[in-house]
Amino acid sequence: MDRRQKRTRAAVFSAFSELLSEKSYSRVTVQEIIDRADIGRTTFYAHFETKDDLLKALCGELFDHIIRSAMDCTHTHGLCTDGSVPESIFCHLLQHLQENDYNILGLLSGESSEMFLRYFKDSLNGLIRTQYIPLRRQRNTMVPQDFLVNHISGSFVEMVLWWIKGKRKLPPEELDRYFRSVIEPVL
Repeated sequence: MDRRQKRTRAAVFSAFSELLSEKSYSRVTVQEIIDRADIGRTTFYAHFETKDDLLKALCGELFDHIIRSAMDCTHTHGLCTDGSVPESIFCHLLQHLQENDYNILGLLSGESSEMFLRYFKDSLNGLIRTQYIPLRRQRNTMVPQDFLVNHISGSFVEMVLWWIKGKRKLPPEELDRYFRSVIEPVL
């Protein structure tokens, strides 16, 4: 993808995110996205077939960036201890959520939150399955891994919603400590 295409996608994502923070997904029209992004209809459809494709691409962009960076120790907010994995993958995720790229916190708690929460949980499942459970699982080997993954990702999503509703009064490090103190005994 060239720079022009990247700029266009960024403008569309930004416009779409802004609109979603103002009203529900079902009430946002392609015309409003086009107007806000200041692009033509043909340009929009060259990048996305439908509004649903745009939603999927936006979620992918948001969550893939957060998940990828959680696995990349060059961008870990100082959380790596041995140079290979962050001390806490959950604290790292919370740090990224706090940075609020593309108004992700508004999207997770707004009228259209169900779709974003589903994508977020699906993205978390992969991260937890590959980067967390294999490094931490010691007990409960009789509990199926997919059950543990679902339990941990569901708990994390609910905690993030609780944190957002509480106006993020707790710093990510403290929230991470609480979360791990509840989750790690399960493993």
